[in-house]
Order: sequence, then C-alpha cells, then structure tokens
Amino acid sequence: METLVIPTQEVHIDIDDSVSSSKERNTDLVHAKPIVLMSILSSLHAGYFRISLSLCSQALLWKIMIAPDSMSMSHLHSNLPSMAFHLLWYLALATQVLLCLLYALKCFFFFEMVKKEFSHYIGVNYLYAPSISWLILLQSAPMMEPQSILYQTLFSVFALPVLTLDTKLYGQWFTTEKKFLSMMANPASQVSVIANLVAAKGAAEMGWRECGLCLFSLGMVHYVVIFVTLYQRLPGGNNFPTKLRPVFFLFFAAPAMGSLAWNSICGTFDPLAKMLFFLSLFIFMSLVCRPNLFKKSMKRFNVAWWAYSFPITFLALNSVQYAQEVKEQVAAGLMLIFSSISVLILLGLMILTAANSNRLLRHDPVLGSVTSPKVKPKQRSYCF
Repeated sequence: METLVIPTQEVHIDIDDSVSSSKERNTDLVHAKPIVLMSILSSLHAGYFRISLSLCSQALLWKIMIAPDSMSMSHLHSNLPSMAFHLLWYLALATQVLLCLLYALKCFFFFEMVKKEFSHYIGVNYLYAPSISWLILLQSAPMMEPQSILYQTLFSVFALPVLTLDTKLYGQWFTTEKKFLSMMANPASQVSVIANLVAAKGAAEMGWRECGLCLFSLGMVHYVVIFVTLYQRLPGGNNFPTKLRPVFFLFFAAPAMGSLAWNSICGTFDPLAKMLFFLSLFIFMSLVCRPNLFKKSMKRFNVAWWAYSFPITFLALNSVQYAQEVKEQVAAGLMLIFSSISVLILLGLMILTAANSNRLLRHDPVLGSVTSPKVKPKQRSYCF
C-alpha cells in the first residue's frame, strides 16, 4: 500500500504584547497608591502628633503675643503678626486633621498594631497627644470665645479621651501586678501630665474653675510621682532608647504648663505660678548645659526631634505671662529670648521635615525596636 504523506507547514503567530503590557502597567499604577497608603499607615503612630502639637502651641504663643494687652507685639502698627498667626493656626488645623484622618484609617486597617501601641510602655503615652493638640488648637482659635456653647462642647469632646486614658494608665500603676510605675515610668510618661494641665487651663478659661482645679490637682500629683520616680534612676528608666532623648525636654514642659494652668485658674501669675516657671527654667538650663546627652540622637533626623519644639514654646508662653506680671527688663529679655528660640526651632524643624520627607514615615524607634522593660534577677544595674 502506498502511504499518503501530508506536507507540514509551520505557522508563526506573533502576539502583540503592547496591549497586555500596558494593562499591566495600568494595573500597577492602580495598585501603587493603595500600597503607598498602607505603608504610610503601618509606619504611622501617635508620636507623629508631636508635629501638630508643636504647631498648635506656636499658634497659641502668637495669639498671646499679638493680644492688645500684650507688651510684645501690641505696639507694632502692622497687620503682619496677625496674618502670621492666622496662617499658622490654619496650618496647625490642617496638619491636625490630616494626622487624625490617617490615624483613624490605621485604626480601621491595622487595629492590631494600634492595640500593641496601646499596651506599649512608651507608645501609650502619646495617645494623649491628639487630645492635647485639639485642646491647644481650641484655646488658640481666633474666632471662638471660651463662653460659647460650641467652645464648651468641643472642649468636653476633646477632654473626654484624657480622662479615659487617665483611668487606664494611672489605675494600672497601683492595681496591676506586672505594670509597676517603677518599671513603666519613662520621660514620655509626662505627656499624660501635660494633657491634664492643658485641660485644666482650658476649663479655667471657660469659667469652670472647680473642673480646672480638679484636673490641675490630678496632673500635678502624678507629675510629682513621675518626677520622683525618674529622679531616682530606677532600672526601668534604662530601657529608654537613645534616639528618643529629645523627649527629655518634657521634664520642663510639664511644670511650664502647670504654671500656665495655675495662672488661668487663679487669674494672676501668683507665687506658685512663678515657682513652677522657675523650676521649668532651671530644668531647661540643666539640659542645655549637657549637649552630649543629645549627641547620639542628633545623628539622623526622625520625628522625635519635634519633641524639642513644643516644650520650648510652653516655656516661651510662661515667659510672656511672667513679663506681663513683673514688667521688668529681665523678664522682657527672657520673653524675647525664649520666643525667638521657639520660632527658630519650629522653622528649622519644618525645613528639616520637608527636606527629609522620604525618611519621615519610615519605622520609628518608638515601637518595634523597643521592648517592654524587664529586669532580670540578680542583675540590677543602677546609673547615677
């Protein structure tokens, strides 16, 4: 039989990849923005509210300095200070709203990380920072009076988280068996004190004197306890990371805000307010005379540097109140010095933040690299 041979032909099919590759590129672009957003949310923590806190406190400083009864800028026949104050206030408002929105998204998408931050011995203190920023922003608002219903309603909303965190944080120090204050106390613990004192100042300005006195006593009593605990240099304080040493400026921020709160409660810068101001001034000079303490933390920019700004601003606010009460050349000199330092530090940090924006939202040493303090038996080291 004859075999039938069928000739074979090679068929070449060319596939145009331009359409598929363009679709892949479009898909990558679509998914790029959510990936970037998720990366930002995973790196964000409550410590970033130092930025808005610094801006809000600076706005409050400018509001006091341009007031008609102020001896700092009231004599200037120019609208420039007023325009600068309004611009700064709206910048602080925009920054605060943006940070709150991002943190709310983090609570939705990364709730486990928020829970971990809430149980962290350093991170939990900065959960007060959003409320502090809102309260200071409210006190510096150019369009609302403290006696208005809207002002009092907003104050109650912003002060409620402070009292809630007080119940959790202060209560565990003497009721739980594992989280003793001697082990959990660190310089960041003073943020909770500042929150109560800021709320006390706001309550006194609204006329709620008894409420302000209650918040002031709560804040100052715990400030004394925290200050004495940290002053003893117990083993728990040795777990504070080097990169967060700018937070040491909170040592004079708390008495400075206490002086401002007491001034609002009493209506005058009396001897107790002056004593707290002198204490904050002494602690400030003690820290400034030790630059080596901050040398390692200044090697690379991170968000902890913003902890330099708002404590200096609190001290500048104190110096303004002191100068208005004493009316001497030395007091006026202190007011000029601290106000100038406060403005220069804020401007410097804003420039550095803009220049290092790509590094700003990387993982910060507040959480992750820091573990909860643990003391091994028979290995207790004291540092004097």
